Amino acid sequence: MLHHVSVGVRDVARAAQFYDAVLATLGYKRVMEFMPYGIGYGDTHPQFWVQLPNDRNPSSVGNGVHIGLMARSKEAIHAFHRAALGAGGANEGDPGPRPDYGPTYYGAFVRDLDGNKLEACLVPKEAVAKRAAPKRKKAKRAKAKGKRRGAKRRGKAK
Repeated sequence: MLHHVSVGVRDVARAAQFYDAVLATLGYKRVMEFMPYGIGYGDTHPQFWVQLPNDRNPSSVGNGVHIGLMARSKEAIHAFHRAALGAGGANEGDPGPRPDYGPTYYGAFVRDLDGNKLEACLVPKEAVAKRAAPKRKKAKRAKAKGKRRGAKRRGKAK
């Protein structure tokens, strides 16, 4: 659904030092830059932007907003957390299970140098597939039920 996400910072070069170190732990790299205005990170195209606000006003963080970044392993989450704290970020939640988010959810939370809240998370693919499966079955049942209702209206139901 999302094409990209951006966070505002006061100084892109300063933020780049933080994000280069932190995002590398999750396998992401700097893939585009427009210095001194912004840097795009991702695998092959920019999905996460660190930039000066477009209106040139000071950046601010949203209350309740955070960016969740997919990790490939629990070790990567621990490395993300260590790198963020080592680069001057603040701890917002040590690495560990998050049973409130699901039985297999694992994550860590930090704040960058400008106060933006970031999360590294790991959700096994099987857990995502299991959660999505009931919705697909329900949608199929609803579609079949709609076809039966249409047949009844046309006088073709048995």
